[in-house]
Amino acid sequence: MSTLEIKTPAVLIENLDKYLDGKQVLFGINLSIGTGSVFGFLGPNGAGKTTTMKAILGLILPDAGTVSILGDSTLSNETKEKIGFMPENTYLYKYLTGREFLRFNGKFFQISDIDLEAKIEEILHKVGLDTVGDKLLGKYSKGMLQRIGLGQAIINNPSVVFLDEPMSGLDPIGRKMVKDLILELKKNGTTVFFNTHILSDVESICDSFAIIHQGHLVANDLVKNLDKPLEEYFIEKIHENTEGNLEVR
Repeated sequence: MSTLEIKTPAVLIENLDKYLDGKQVLFGINLSIGTGSVFGFLGPNGAGKTTTMKAILGLILPDAGTVSILGDSTLSNETKEKIGFMPENTYLYKYLTGREFLRFNGKFFQISDIDLEAKIEEILHKVGLDTVGDKLLGKYSKGMLQRIGLGQAIINNPSVVFLDEPMSGLDPIGRKMVKDLILELKKNGTTVFFNTHILSDVESICDSFAIIHQGHLVANDLVKNLDKPLEEYFIEKIHENTEGNLEVR
């Protein structure tokens, strides 16, 4: 018998089904994300990545199956305080400055005013916005908005953070910054679950990945187990699991 310590997964999804407008869009999704690891969730547009993430977070209710975060299947307020989330399309208050926006989000958590102000300055520096913290969000570029959105996702020092397309709209410098930040989160023990279309980012920073296509998981493995480039593997899996073996466009 193995003497290896068995750790509770940070995120555990079992047999997750979801219907939208009477149509099934998720089919028996099973995922187990290890504590302190980086997980990349891949799939074509409309495959079900964001729907899965919303179901995990309780933003939409699953029709079948169970979801557990940090060992909690009820998603209690105590657990919610340990979660960070950056949606793909973050609604930002354009008449707030970057610093005010982070302060607004930080007030949802039990953080003292002194600690919150220090955390805001730390985050602005980490996401490369320390020189524009007092600029209105309405005047931020798309890439700057992505960065401040990422900043609010980690304002509470989360144990698990969910990022939906965190590199979208970023230039190479911005992408490098986000990747470095994700690796820093991992180093500090944070579990990172992110949706992306950028396969090279998964290869470079993820421990594990899964591919979803038409609501079905078609791959779920460790990055180190790949015996070919992820792009080649991804295309193979999509073609193998497309009805009629049609070309995906």
